Amino acid sequence: MSKGPISEFITTHYKHFNAAALVDAAQGYEKHLDNGGKMFVTLAGAMSTAELGKSLAEMIRQDKIHGISCTGANLEEDLFNLVAHSHYVRVPNYRSLTPQDEVALLEKHMNRVTDTCIPEEEAMRQLEVSLKEVWFDADEKGERYFPHEFLYKIIKSGKIKHDIDPKDSWLVAACEKNLPIFVPGWEDSTTANFFASHCIEGRVKNPNTVKGGIEYMMSLAKWYQEITKDSSLGFFQVGGGIAGDFPICVVPMLHQDLGLEDVPLWGYFCQISDSTTSYGSYSGAVPSEKITWGKLGPETPSYIVESDATIVAPLIFAYLLGW
Repeated sequence: MSKGPISEFITTHYKHFNAAALVDAAQGYEKHLDNGGKMFVTLAGAMSTAELGKSLAEMIRQDKIHGISCTGANLEEDLFNLVAHSHYVRVPNYRSLTPQDEVALLEKHMNRVTDTCIPEEEAMRQLEVSLKEVWFDADEKGERYFPHEFLYKIIKSGKIKHDIDPKDSWLVAACEKNLPIFVPGWEDSTTANFFASHCIEGRVKNPNTVKGGIEYMMSLAKWYQEITKDSSLGFFQVGGGIAGDFPICVVPMLHQDLGLEDVPLWGYFCQISDSTTSYGSYSGAVPSEKITWGKLGPETPSYIVESDATIVAPLIFAYLLGW
């Protein structure tokens, strides 16, 4: 693939330290795909509110991503942005806000994520209206679905409004591809709080109408075995936390708990992280530590870029897209 000006700039100027690691990781990702491999991407932090969809969606459309693990927040916040972006408020001086300033935002129902406020009424409650319809319908019919499957239903219904170009929504792109998504810890999200409230008030009779984490792991185990029959699967981790820690464990589970010796290890590993290993952080663990857990092998191409994912991930994606 011919490379555009962003890619050329990266390879010309990014020569050392984290900059060089960024180039190495991008080129390793590209080589993995060129060799017939596939890639699994994990999203932690506020990547959707950071509008990572502007590059991530195109990565999905061009078949450079084959599965995703994300937090419940990233899952829902991509759709929050899709339906209400023009109502978002940016607060560039957020470090200078007083407690009274924060109360003023609360009273306006503006939920702050660093320098960006998500509007409750236009984004969260708007999505709840659509979610209630599919939740209540499934509950009444005795059907059960994963969190991302409910959102796929909403997208496919065509009933939600678009406040941005849907090409910038990574979840819309994933829905169009029917991309496998795994959402560990979905219960820690705004929409899960909505669902819990409906269960408490009796509008949803069965709390298990939304499938949970154990079933996600079972689904991931099946999918991993199927996809690695013919292809090496890489692991590209944006941030840390449960979005990465949960899915990477599928390999040692298959080996050590199910005794399946012929299942391959992850074939590539990269993490963009600002976590510090010396604090005992799982998120900051260097790739070699994962060898001891049976997740990676000593020959697995491995990279770590210790930097801001909101800067690094779009640059790596731009390189892979030839921008």
